[in-house]
Amino acid sequence: MVGHATVWSVRTSRVVATDQVRDVLADTGALVRDAVRLAELTTLRVGGPALVAECASTQSLVATVRALDAAGIPLLLLAGGSNLLIGDDGFDGVVVRIATEGVRIDGDGVVAEAGANWDAVVAATVAADLGGLECLSGIPGSAGATPVQNVGAYGVEVADLLRRVRLLDRASGEIRWAEPAELGFGYRTSVLKHRDDAVVLEVDFALNAGGTSAPLRYGELTRVLEAAEGETRTAASVREAVLRLRAGKGMVLDAADHDTWSAGSFFTNPVVPHARVPEVRAAITARVGEVTIPTYPAEDGVKFSAGWLIERAGFAKGFPGPDAAARLSTKHTLALTNRGAATAADLAALARIVRDGVAERFGIRLEPEPVTVGVTL
Repeated sequence: MVGHATVWSVRTSRVVATDQVRDVLADTGALVRDAVRLAELTTLRVGGPALVAECASTQSLVATVRALDAAGIPLLLLAGGSNLLIGDDGFDGVVVRIATEGVRIDGDGVVAEAGANWDAVVAATVAADLGGLECLSGIPGSAGATPVQNVGAYGVEVADLLRRVRLLDRASGEIRWAEPAELGFGYRTSVLKHRDDAVVLEVDFALNAGGTSAPLRYGELTRVLEAAEGETRTAASVREAVLRLRAGKGMVLDAADHDTWSAGSFFTNPVVPHARVPEVRAAITARVGEVTIPTYPAEDGVKFSAGWLIERAGFAKGFPGPDAAARLSTKHTLALTNRGAATAADLAALARIVRDGVAERFGIRLEPEPVTVGVTL
């Protein structure tokens, strides 16, 4: 999931007063609200209270970040809140909510402001007969989050299509467009992740005119579309198939379905260095017998399926049971879900149990995908 592009900074340990923040932000255009429960702004629906400054324009966002930095006030940037686990104590500072929504179709591409709903961006490109982003349909979160996390699904990554990113450099105050080569893209990461000196303001993607999808690379999707690997289909038909597949896994937001009260895939698929692959395969075979182990090629090794490892380590869908406040999704073992009354502490405890169980059984340590604030895993 996206939202995920949350970049956060703690510049001082002191707690700021609401009146002080209102004075600092008086000329920025931000809407300041006190004692907002951050659970209301995240897809996991957990997170304690904070002072929130909502910015509906890029101009306001830039002015707000600059003003808070100049005043030495700690801030947390938050947009879609879909790849974020915030602690139950909330955040001692100002949560800057990125509420910019602009989306502009630009010839053979799209330019979106950081706060734009990601799936709405994808839908707009498909409606404009532009292909490329359709495999990223249904992912919750904001457009600005996507390059931070190098969001990917069904064989497509943001890095494949990104043309440039408009950034605010918090140290120098400079605003500029950065090229993909500067962003250090990797599997579900970039140089923008887990750092606080750059704020994504806009993203620009190069797409395919004529409504043709990106070449299909993911087996599950090619089977549904009855296509061979490398073939293309219309972007609209691929988007429809992706939304159907994601919904079946509880990966499309639905307030009535607690399986979607999640941060999406909680763990990334582990990449095992080539030298360790025989050892890992032997450990898996010793535990579960001779089976087909789902793996995928990766730049620095072999990628193993985190969901498959979790299930084979003894953590079934719905673990630890129907009475637990935090459970694995009943549809997908890779999602940790809030069943309605979970706390951040509940979710963190479940994450540790699953992570440590996989490590003990197979010798592979799973890494969390969401950004954590005030939570230790």
